Amino acid sequence: MALRKEHELHKRRLGRNMGVGLLLGGFVVLVLALTMVKVTSTGFKFPQAQSQTEQN
Repeated sequence: MALRKEHELHKRRLGRNMGVGLLLGGFVVLVLALTMVKVTSTGFKFPQAQSQTEQN
């Protein structure tokens, strides 16, 4: 049993926070999926590292 009744403002904030959390989670999943598709594609090659003599 709660000591005080929850204010209506907290209920609205909870709904907004859940929406923002879901959007953020969806964005993370999208970035992860795009990264996995790019890395697992057949044409993907890691960039060549430059040596110190090539930079000078």
